[in-house]
Amino acid sequence: MLIWENILLAFHGLRANKMRSLLTMLGIIIGIASVIAIMTLGNSLSQSVTDSMSSMGANNITVGLQQKSSSTETTSSGMTFVFGPRMTKMQEEDYVTEEVLSDLKSRYDASIEGYSLSENIGSGKAQKGSKYAYVNAEGVNASNLENLKLTLLAGRLLSQRDQDEARRVVLVSDLVVKNMFDKDVMSAIGQTIDVLFQNRYDTYTIVGVYQYEESSMGFSSASEEDTETMMYLPLQAARDQNHNTSGYSQFTILTAAGVSASDFCSTIETYLNDRYYRDNENFEISAMSMESIVKSMTEMLSTVALVIAAIAGISLLVGGIGVMNIMLVSITERTREIGTRKALGATNGSIRLQFIMEAIVLCLVGGILGILLGIAVATIATSLMGYTVSPSVSGILISVSFSVFIGVFFGYYPANKAAKLHPIEALRYE
Repeated sequence: MLIWENILLAFHGLRANKMRSLLTMLGIIIGIASVIAIMTLGNSLSQSVTDSMSSMGANNITVGLQQKSSSTETTSSGMTFVFGPRMTKMQEEDYVTEEVLSDLKSRYDASIEGYSLSENIGSGKAQKGSKYAYVNAEGVNASNLENLKLTLLAGRLLSQRDQDEARRVVLVSDLVVKNMFDKDVMSAIGQTIDVLFQNRYDTYTIVGVYQYEESSMGFSSASEEDTETMMYLPLQAARDQNHNTSGYSQFTILTAAGVSASDFCSTIETYLNDRYYRDNENFEISAMSMESIVKSMTEMLSTVALVIAAIAGISLLVGGIGVMNIMLVSITERTREIGTRKALGATNGSIRLQFIMEAIVLCLVGGILGILLGIAVATIATSLMGYTVSPSVSGILISVSFSVFIGVFFGYYPANKAAKLHPIEALRYE
């Protein structure tokens, strides 16, 4: 009951000295608001990046060829020299072949659901009369196309017959249709377009239109007319266009449900290097999982946000000193009140508790106002950046706890000083 009475007394003191209390709480409010805003922004950014990368396939493994990290040479005198990676052009025997992929699939059939294969042709300018649109042409196989999860607006996806016969048919975005066919997606189906790649033209037939979605991981300053979107065609058609008969320098493994991509990643890398690239002098296999990339990215963003929040939290120290200062002033003003209470039998503990509770209430009110301000600032900032606001629950709980801690820590000395006042001297104080 004594605690509740002290809380009511503390709120009475806040109302009696509104301006002084507000100025005292200002340091706490700014400190807490800064911490909450930064942690919420960091949380929102991490969530957005995680969702965006996960949509690419968090359980996928990207496998590619890279230059060997080092090579050693021994002279006739027995001296050994270690050299860094030497830039070497890939030869036909360096590429990953269909036979290698088949062997890998048969060995780890229970863990591998399929392969996502692609062949990039490059950026080009699609033209139809005087109208144009910028595209990035890429050949994809059926698994890759399925993994893209495109929203089809008209026409059809690439069929198995398109893949087998290496047809020059393409899927284009609705932005291409908007620029070249006056937004009429149905009229675009079956139309042929010429695409200029550097110094040559290639002709394709549109069989499908998909909905373009801007990536949440970046900002695009280009207008819709100048925005480059992906144009997808059958994998073998793209390989024929690039005159590629060697194999693949990179591919993606689609792992089966329940398989840990991070663990399976090292298994794949070890097997391919030991079996196929042990004697290759220049190249080796490197595998990485999207799961591990997402985890590393999230940890990095969280660490950066935490460090910045800790720096912003320094203002809380300033706010705490302000609370201590105002409590010392309050004790000086209420010396006779303290003397009267002690003369009526109040113990040192009850006096100490009274002033500690006042400091806690002061900091707690400032903390709550700071949390509300921080969330408001973060909400506005995330909306302007195009992210979904994701308040940091842990940050809010830490901020509330820290507010109480500041009240106890910086309120104890003034409260203890008040408790030790001699009642006679306090009553004679003018």
